[in-house]
Amino acid sequence: MKRRMKATIAYDGTNFAGYQVQPQQRTVQEEIEKVLTTMHKSDEIVHVVASGRTDARVHATGQVLHFDTTLSIPLDRYAHALNVQLPRDIRVLEIEEVADDFHARYSVSGKRYRYIWSCEKIQNPFRRFYATPTNGVKPDVTLMKEAAQYILGTHDFSCFCAANTGVKDKVRTVHAINFEWHDEELHMTIEGNGFLYNMVRIIAGTLWEVGIDKRDVNTLSATIASMDRSKAGKTAPAQGLYLEKVHYPQ
Repeated sequence: MKRRMKATIAYDGTNFAGYQVQPQQRTVQEEIEKVLTTMHKSDEIVHVVASGRTDARVHATGQVLHFDTTLSIPLDRYAHALNVQLPRDIRVLEIEEVADDFHARYSVSGKRYRYIWSCEKIQNPFRRFYATPTNGVKPDVTLMKEAAQYILGTHDFSCFCAANTGVKDKVRTVHAINFEWHDEELHMTIEGNGFLYNMVRIIAGTLWEVGIDKRDVNTLSATIASMDRSKAGKTAPAQGLYLEKVHYPQ
């Protein structure tokens, strides 16, 4: 009997070319599918579907995926059965059985991402893959919060989307953007109903420019209205980004 499983996973993106399978590259999806295929003793790949892809060096603390299984492994042992075979930079945090119509990507109602800047003058070497160094520069977070208010709500976010995307509809809703200091690290969290390719990293890069006085707060409204990628800031580096939470309707 086939069951649909929903898995919440975490991974360190440092040594991956991204989530999605790519030829001749190490990816999160391929590592998980390899283990599942072995467990099922299948001649065909046991495919997994994720809530969305992440780029090379981007991390996840709450990515969600689904797959179908014919194995009778008890639910409370399924995560362990995967984790003992997965590489150490991927962990299955939780597995639950869901209805057949659950879809990790198409059932999503929202996501939360976290972006981290390391504002130490000399970055802790143990954080080099997990936060973006600023070489001691500390932004004016009050200005960043002010600029973020222009981003909240429903807009065409073409200006915050990588130019090489094939997505036609670029209208999304951003519900919240918050900033908080954790010692010498500045964290930005952003929640919305969906995000375009590189959208969070471009927003992070743009707000950072506001915070270090390279961009005026009052230009944000015109930047969004322009729907022009060249009007927004640089794409922030990948290692500071985390997919933190994927929301689904109750």
